[in-house]
Amino acid sequence: MIDLFGFGPQLLVGATVTLKVAVTSLVCGLVVGLLGAGAKLSGVSFLRRAASVYTTIVRGVPELLIILMLYFGGGVAVTALFGQHAELNAFAAGVLALTVVFGAYATEVFRASILAVPQGQTEAARSLGLTKAHVLWLIVLPQMWRHALPGLGNLWLTLLKDTALISVVGLDDLTRKAGMAAGSTRDPLTFYSAAAAIYLALTTASLILLAMLERRVNMPVRG
Repeated sequence: MIDLFGFGPQLLVGATVTLKVAVTSLVCGLVVGLLGAGAKLSGVSFLRRAASVYTTIVRGVPELLIILMLYFGGGVAVTALFGQHAELNAFAAGVLALTVVFGAYATEVFRASILAVPQGQTEAARSLGLTKAHVLWLIVLPQMWRHALPGLGNLWLTLLKDTALISVVGLDDLTRKAGMAAGSTRDPLTFYSAAAAIYLALTTASLILLAMLERRVNMPVRG
């Protein structure tokens, strides 16, 4: 990377933090999304309603407000529940907020993907004596990923860019590092352009990887 008045290594450090936040939120968000989709497709009305409330609220509130609410309100909630003062650091608050947001959107992606699996296949598997767990693991999930991957890929790209919002609570991510360098050198255009180039490189690499994954999961269908 170009030295950028000595701030080049700092931008790389910020890019590493950005990737850590994004990948951690992705993994946690996938789990939340699967659980949310299971709740929405559940026969238990309480679970369906709870999942619907969750996705409706999160998708209707700006991500920035969710980050601020969890950062400033997370410690208050822990103190109220356990009687001990606690504060979420910027990394934990960012990961938690992005997990909540990603999980809400992933819930709908997974729900639609599960419904896209032909019901006749699951009925045939049950008629052969497979349990619900086996049908889910052997029939539904392998085919679900093929339908879910394009939507999850778009959510990942959005998640990667939304990490920039966490800089408002003091996390030294790529955007904050670029802002600090811009303030020190009074050359904001250079450093914000450099940050934009790094984000573009990360999203481009992600698009290439997603294209490879889509070809792989669609290979059995294409023969």
